[in-house]
Amino acid sequence: MPSKQQLLDLQFIDTRHKLIDLAAFLDRMDRHPGEEDYRLQALRKALPLLLEDRPDRARAVLESFSDTSTELPQTALFQGASGAALL
Repeated sequence: MPSKQQLLDLQFIDTRHKLIDLAAFLDRMDRHPGEEDYRLQALRKALPLLLEDRPDRARAVLESFSDTSTELPQTALFQGASGAALL
């Protein structure tokens, strides 16, 4: 099993890039007009999970995007997946 130092050496730059990319995306969303839809709301809801001290952050973030309803809709709003549950 690699040490924390080894993981940092291997993955820090890529992870830093992803974080900066996410920040830039949120900046663009803030600069443009219009209302937020459920996707941006789902992203904002998931962000605090990253800072929690827990061993299952990835699972928690994934579950925050999941639709946990048990009833099936009569008709689909659209075809395909959206990557976030309709809130």
